[in-house]
Amino acid sequence: MDETLRQLGGLLLGAIPTVILLLIVLTAYRFLVHQPLQRVLNERRSLTKGAIERARADIAAAEAKAAEYEQRLREARSAVFKAQEARRQQALQAHVEAIAQARSRAQEQVKQARAALEKEKESVQTSLQSEAERLAREIIAAILRPAATAPSPLAGGRS
Repeated sequence: MDETLRQLGGLLLGAIPTVILLLIVLTAYRFLVHQPLQRVLNERRSLTKGAIERARADIAAAEAKAAEYEQRLREARSAVFKAQEARRQQALQAHVEAIAQARSRAQEQVKQARAALEKEKESVQTSLQSEAERLAREIIAAILRPAATAPSPLAGGRS
């Protein structure tokens, strides 16, 4: 343990010149670099404050111009939207008129088709009626014919 302490003391004694040199370099840095650099930075900071104020004024002017531009843009968009709406209304009106015309044509075609169907129905009913009458006459004739040619059951049983 004593040996370790002695070695540690030797290392500390050897580090003293390094610490002294480090302090000298630090002091030289402070006087030669840090303080002049701080002065230059402070001057720049004071100069940039003026530039910042000018920039803020320029930004305010630019914002005013941007607001004016946006207002004009809104007005132009509004005019375009109104024109588009008018065109859309015209197109919608034309579409409605076309639908109305198509609907009236379709209704007329339906009327014509119904009339044709009604005529066809009447002709079919007439032909069916005449066919039914013809079939009824044939059935009646067929029923009456065997009765007229066949011997009467009463006559044949008495003889």
